[in-house]
Amino acid sequence: MGLIKTRVTLHNALDSRLAPYEAEALVDTGALLLCIPEHVAIQIQLQKLQEREVSTADGKKHTCPYVGPVEVTFENRSCFVGALVFGDEVLLGRVSMEDLDLVISPAKQKVIVNPESPNLPTAIVK
Repeated sequence: MGLIKTRVTLHNALDSRLAPYEAEALVDTGALLLCIPEHVAIQIQLQKLQEREVSTADGKKHTCPYVGPVEVTFENRSCFVGALVFGDEVLLGRVSMEDLDLVISPAKQKVIVNPESPNLPTAIVK
């Protein structure tokens, strides 16, 4: 399976007057959090909440801003998360995918709404 990308919309959850940012996001089930480039954080005016240390696949550690809250929208569902300001493209990690109840369809090589819950996201909370 190759790289999978999907369309998401990112909003500043605290200021609905600001225009949303439409992104082609790289989907990474090995990543935990949403990552956004600095220009996206600036464009949708996200507040820096704190600094986080992250480890990348090459074993290096980086300190980067953690911003939010971000509303992430995919098709008929949305969630609210924080985001790391890191990298040069939007990266959709597992936390957002779980909260949105999205799955990867290997046959279609794309992200889809969970077919077992097409109308409303579901979550396991026990």
